Amino acid sequence: MTPPRRLGALAVLAAAALALSGCGILPLFPSGGGGAERPGPTGEDVPAELERFYTQELEWTGCGGGVDCTEVTVPIDWSEPAGGTTTVAIARHKASGTPLGSLLVNPGGPGGSGFDFVRDSAAYVVSSEVLGAYDVIGFDPRGVNRSSAVACYTDAADQDEWLYGTYSAAYGTEAWYAELTDRAKAWAAACEENAGGLLGHLDAASVARDMDVIRALLGDERLHYLGYSYGTYLGTIYAQLFPEKVGRMVLDGAVDPTVGDLDALATQMAGFDSALRAYMEWCLPQSDCPFRGDADSALRSIRQMLETVDGRGFRASDGRVLDSATVATGIIFTLYSESYWPYLSELFAQLRKGDADTVFIYADAYNGREGGGTYSDNSGDIYTAVTCDEGTLATDGVDVFAGLERIDRAAPILGRYAAYDDYAVLKAVCSNWPAEVAELPTDFSAPGAAPIMVIGTTNDPATPYANAQVLAELLSSGFLVTYQGEGHTIYAQGVRCIDDTVDAYLISGKVPASDPIC
Repeated sequence: MTPPRRLGALAVLAAAALALSGCGILPLFPSGGGGAERPGPTGEDVPAELERFYTQELEWTGCGGGVDCTEVTVPIDWSEPAGGTTTVAIARHKASGTPLGSLLVNPGGPGGSGFDFVRDSAAYVVSSEVLGAYDVIGFDPRGVNRSSAVACYTDAADQDEWLYGTYSAAYGTEAWYAELTDRAKAWAAACEENAGGLLGHLDAASVARDMDVIRALLGDERLHYLGYSYGTYLGTIYAQLFPEKVGRMVLDGAVDPTVGDLDALATQMAGFDSALRAYMEWCLPQSDCPFRGDADSALRSIRQMLETVDGRGFRASDGRVLDSATVATGIIFTLYSESYWPYLSELFAQLRKGDADTVFIYADAYNGREGGGTYSDNSGDIYTAVTCDEGTLATDGVDVFAGLERIDRAAPILGRYAAYDDYAVLKAVCSNWPAEVAELPTDFSAPGAAPIMVIGTTNDPATPYANAQVLAELLSSGFLVTYQGEGHTIYAQGVRCIDDTVDAYLISGKVPASDPIC
């Protein structure tokens, strides 16, 4: 999950991340079409059928706060570049000094808006030193937000029912899953109707090819890149497809691209259980902690609450009924950063009083739902659509109830209840998805790529530390930077050891002699 994986207000800094691997690899450029290769803006050769994308003229306009914006046109289907096109929205914060080049940034997701990330908070995306040294570029990946956005349900009431609607049957039963499957079929049909042909073309390889066009149009011979969470997967795929074009690349909160969807979800849920224990150990010594006793007994009381809340009939002031899956969503949202733990205490204290509103505040933030009942972006739709475009849930042969049990064993506090609104929904939708799963790389060594920095946090709840260790080994030029602490992603959050290490690499190309273990 990435604040989670249906990103909300905090999601940009903590973007879900699943490693979704496919069964093959597309050619670097589509075959056929013939024609001589011609130089693009950076003097490189590109196939004639791609020339119009690599040589298009960008029209920049001011979009506030010293940031300018533009759109890039790319093929919907990279294997048929003469077919339909889609647009990718870009925001640029120009370097305050002489730029070393452009630094492309992705906040994660899938579904996070890099455009908003840079336009609204460039000073928090990177350090002031990097902000002075690079034109920082945010982009909305294909289908996201301002980039020819995919929106499945266009009515907020329909989206509310999809995300918060309760069921006539109890969670975990055959009747519940049958009801969920009917809803999933309707949602997938709405996606197909409203996606403008993008379903089946939202995968990381398509986005990576879009990123290469952006690199060329910005005049950079190599891609300098900062990716968070799922953004690390985009960086990994780019490096595999275009290793000779990798510049200085930082992957923070790494995704392990070799792990199947179900195993990734189980590992991630275990990470949230671990973060919940860390929260509890922080909370219990405080006089205003809503729990007493030791950590084990307090965690058991949370599980008991999740087991019984469905029968309590708690309602928010807007009439929505609170269920266990929504409680788990609210809890998970507050586990992405140590700084959110006081809000988690508030959630538990208010829930003990029967007040559902506080839980919905954090669940709404997770889902991108505004106070007036509207939705701020399409990150939830994109998260599910990309998972189905890339993933294995429809074909892994695992029964949904066996999958729920596997997740619950891995995460015996939150697992099952978080999985009702995540794994089970994904399983139902992807099993009825109206597009083929994309072919994606299965080798992630990126031979010949320049050194790639992989950052892992030892108690990252969303992308566990082992992911970073694996990715750094998979990449032939990968090197690991460890932060010993809590939270999902860490660069540009005031940890000097991390910031200094990343800045030295991005600005001077300095690779540490060994893992600094910050």
